[in-house]
Amino acid sequence: MDGRVSLFSSPLFLGFEHFERLVDSLSKGQEDSYPPYNIEQIGEHGFRITLALAGFKKESIQISLENNQLTIRGKQEVDSRAVYIYRGIATRQFIKTFVLADGIEVKDADFDNGLLHVNLLRITNPSSVRVVEINSSPPSKALPRQIDKSST
Repeated sequence: MDGRVSLFSSPLFLGFEHFERLVDSLSKGQEDSYPPYNIEQIGEHGFRITLALAGFKKESIQISLENNQLTIRGKQEVDSRAVYIYRGIATRQFIKTFVLADGIEVKDADFDNGLLHVNLLRITNPSSVRVVEINSSPPSKALPRQIDKSST
């Protein structure tokens, strides 16, 4: 253990271990500012991530979403026949990762004039209250039985 106290170590935060892992993974190695990007608020429930990808082709960009983690990868093809007198434009690959909150969905993506736009939408569900019945039988000393997920 490294001695730091985590917000998620409180017993009141049940099931949030994955958030702590996400924060740890994002804090490692995210100092690279390439490619530059913007995050905009679009309307009341929308967001847009825009990456400046000059020189990239649509086919050389990949967008994936796994466990609320949006990952954008790009790899430029190098023209091996070109002879440069001066080379100031970098051709390199990148991986940019964004962690999306629960309820944020990727709507679509557009690539236009060297700008990649990833459109996000916050899905708003009306909050609901569910009453949980309390059983009147005495507590069992046996281990709790397996919870059937199909009945919830």
